[in-house]
Amino acid sequence: MILNGILGFFNLGTGEVILIVAIILLLFGGRKIPELMRGLGKGVKSFKQGMNEIEDEIKKPVEELDNKDKK
Repeated sequence: MILNGILGFFNLGTGEVILIVAIILLLFGGRKIPELMRGLGKGVKSFKQGMNEIEDEIKKPVEELDNKDKK
């Protein structure tokens, strides 16, 4: 489902995707790709964690103000 959205956005067909995958395999080799994906996953996880921390910092003062108003 997500892949369809990405492919639709870039207007890529099956042939182009296969070509891109083949080029990536040639450039990095089969052994490096899992390491690259692992690093990418860690980066995404770190980004999401940072976003959640920022959201918590924004909500915390608002909740404190609400609690003071209720007292």
